[in-house]
This record gives sequence, C-alpha cells and structure tokens, in this order.
Amino acid sequence: MQLRMFGRTGMQLSVLGFGCGAVGGLMVRGDAADQERTVARAIASGVNYFDTAVLYGNGESETNLGRILHKLKPAGIVVATKVRVPASETGRIADAVTHSLEGSLARLRLDRVDILHLHNPITEAGGGSALSAGQVLDGVVPAFDRLRRQGKIGFLGISAVGETAALHRVIASRAFDSAQIVYNMLNPSAAVPLPANYPAQDYAGLFDATEAAGVGVVGIRVLAGGALSGSAERHPIAGAAPDPIGSAVRYDADVDRARRLTPLVAEGFAASLTEAAVRFALSHPAMGTILVGMATPQQFDDALAAVQKGPLPQAALDRLIALRQAFAGEAR
Repeated sequence: MQLRMFGRTGMQLSVLGFGCGAVGGLMVRGDAADQERTVARAIASGVNYFDTAVLYGNGESETNLGRILHKLKPAGIVVATKVRVPASETGRIADAVTHSLEGSLARLRLDRVDILHLHNPITEAGGGSALSAGQVLDGVVPAFDRLRRQGKIGFLGISAVGETAALHRVIASRAFDSAQIVYNMLNPSAAVPLPANYPAQDYAGLFDATEAAGVGVVGIRVLAGGALSGSAERHPIAGAAPDPIGSAVRYDADVDRARRLTPLVAEGFAASLTEAAVRFALSHPAMGTILVGMATPQQFDDALAAVQKGPLPQAALDRLIALRQAFAGEAR
C-alpha cells in the first residue's frame, strides 16, 4: 500500500482510507462478522486511516469501529472522527464540541483521536446546519485547540463543504491540519478549472490552497455517493441515495452523467466506472488519502484492487476532460 505525506502533520497515510460512513453502510448496518473481517483485511493490506463520525448511524459507526479496534489492537493506525455543532448550540460551541468528543471517545474506546474534523458546512454567513467562517475561526478553533492541549486530539480538521469563498478563507488561515475535500470525475474543480457553465460547484482550486497552507487532503465523495458506479441500484444495507455534494442537484442526474463516462471502460482505460473513479481520485498529487464507502467486504476488495492498479494514465485523464466538456451548459 502506497503511503503519502499528509500535509504538515508528519503523518504518512495509506492512499486508500477506510470510510466508516452511512452511505455505504457496512460499519453502521452491516453484520458484525463482516465488519470485523473487512477491517482486519484492510489493516493487513496496509490501510492505516479510519474515518468515522457521530452522525454515521447516530454513533453506531464509532461503536462498531471501537469494538473491532479494541479486539484487534492494531499498531500504527490513524483514527479520525467528526463533530457537528447543532444549530441550537452555536452560542456555546466549546461546550458542544467537548461534549461530542467525549461521547465519541467513549464509543471508540480511545483516550484520543488523531484528527477531529468539523462536520458542519462552512459558509460566509452561517445559519441552519452551517457555521460561518468567523464562527469556525473564532469559536471552533479555540475549542479544538483546547482539546489538543489536553491530549484528546492530535490534529484539527474540517469537512470542506459549504461556500467556496468561506472554505478558502478557513484553509488559508492555517488553523486546520486536515481538509476533507470533494473530488471526483464529475467535479474535479478542487484541482482544475471547470468549463464555462458547468453543472457543479466550483471549488476554485482548493488543492492549491491546501498545498500553500500545508493542509493534508482527505478525498471524499470520490464515487459521488455511489453515482459513479453508473447504477442507481442501492445495496440493501446501503443508505438511501444521498444528496449530492458539489455535483448535480439530484442524485439521478449524477448517475446519468456517470453513464456518459463509460467510454473510459469501453476504450480499456479501466475495467469499470467504479475502478476509474477510484483511480482518478488518486491521480492528483495533492491527495493524501481517499475514502470509498462500502456496503460489503467485496466492495472493499474492489476498491483495494483499483488502488493497486495506480492512478489513471494521462491519456485517460485527457479523455475524461473531453467527455466532461459535453456537460457544460446543462442544468445542474
């Protein structure tokens, strides 16, 4: 398993991380034996980054990961979880963050996590489930810093979802060590400019911002919530079709566009769209580790096999640019 330096943290993370989210569902609704077998397989394959959150099954993902890690007692792994500050708690961010982390540590059976990511969207004005950039820098950062000084977290992170300008402002502050960034074949704007009138959020080169700030990148939505399989079918334990992040407004529109990328498979660049999507996400040097949601142990094996083939060749990336050009001007 290839390891990549993760920003300025000094950590080296496996290019394939283990996503414990609710979209794939294995670590939330899966069979306990399947969960343990898949985590053990991942560790044996060199995966050292495990990513969970309170919101994944209302703590179920953390509980299941904690049970398995307590049993396996692996050395040298990196565990990250997340906190979402409720809209009702924005007046007491520090207390909300501390209370959430204490619950996470109990479920994970750990004294500390290596990275704590803020799970709220970040916007200029805040409101609803989002926090403003000011609330993040003036409220969340001091709360996270206090927990770091207490030895309960190693590094500070954000989920880089929300408004592009606000995300750039927070990353440029250098207050955070890690950013979870949307990057996939439908929306590569964290790395490259989009065509005019392209139906996706423009992240305006977030990878350049993370590189300048020394922030490590966790690639999220690399399969666009499953849409980049090219099939709308969901596994029985997978979550319902998720709301897209950064791509189309509707999940079925993402699936339709994904199917229009099948020439990558027909022309021999990859054995499947899913393989192409995983290998695409690895193709940019700013990427530290990628998360691939899974419902079954086989889906982990498929992701591992794709990673072992390495990044897509330049010819495939050029073909993808040409295929994406056809999306320009369409309704998002």
